[in-house]
Amino acid sequence: MKKWITSFIIVLAMVFISACGGKATTSDGTKLVEKGKFVYATSGEFKPFSVTEADGTMSGFDIDVAEAVAKELGLEPVQKKFKFAGIVEGVKSGRFDAAVASHTITDKRLKSVDFSTPYYYSGPQIFTRPDSSIKTLDDLKGKKVAVSKGSTYADIAKKVTDHISQYDSDVVALEALSKGKNDAVITDFLTGKEAMGAGLKVKDQQLIERSEQAIAVAKDNDKLLKKINEALEKLRKDGTLKKISEKYFGEDITENPDKK
Repeated sequence: MKKWITSFIIVLAMVFISACGGKATTSDGTKLVEKGKFVYATSGEFKPFSVTEADGTMSGFDIDVAEAVAKELGLEPVQKKFKFAGIVEGVKSGRFDAAVASHTITDKRLKSVDFSTPYYYSGPQIFTRPDSSIKTLDDLKGKKVAVSKGSTYADIAKKVTDHISQYDSDVVALEALSKGKNDAVITDFLTGKEAMGAGLKVKDQQLIERSEQAIAVAKDNDKLLKKINEALEKLRKDGTLKKISEKYFGEDITENPDKK
């Protein structure tokens, strides 16, 4: 009986360890989900930053940045597709090493994770149908505004309206707008620009503010954060970040506009 109980406890312990993901720690104290790998999360639903291909893999600006960072770290990049609204919690809980998913640095998110230096600069913008009279944030008072779940855009919309629709991705929100749903969408101006170029019947209006996007890392992983910042600095200096940006946007969005 005692042997059976002991065996049962051992099995439970093995299951628990397996469920925890087998965290690995390098000789210098860097914590990784898997030894020798850089496991990063992104949504795959935020074209052109991340988009899911027919074979299930993801491509886009964020993906190229993540792979370039992984190369500098000497680690194998492992992409994980995850709903945007849950990515920060996934990093916090140790499910992913990092999030390379166009997260804007905010005080609220800083309570859960740490952020790298910004790897690009953007900003939320209002998009409407071409025949709309809406031009500015004030014009959205009482209007129906669509945003992506888990984004900072909902907080902006709440300042002017209670009628907020949340979609799984910014692209889906823009598609719904072009089909006559809601009065406007607040999203990253580059995503809206991409949608317009793809033929969606939407129009760009007021650029609300500038924002900084960065890589999220768990708060107890200072070693990894330092390495990521060092990698980003090298990629800035050698022109890699600029090259990736120009590949997707035709311009450099990785340079701080306040320093131009």
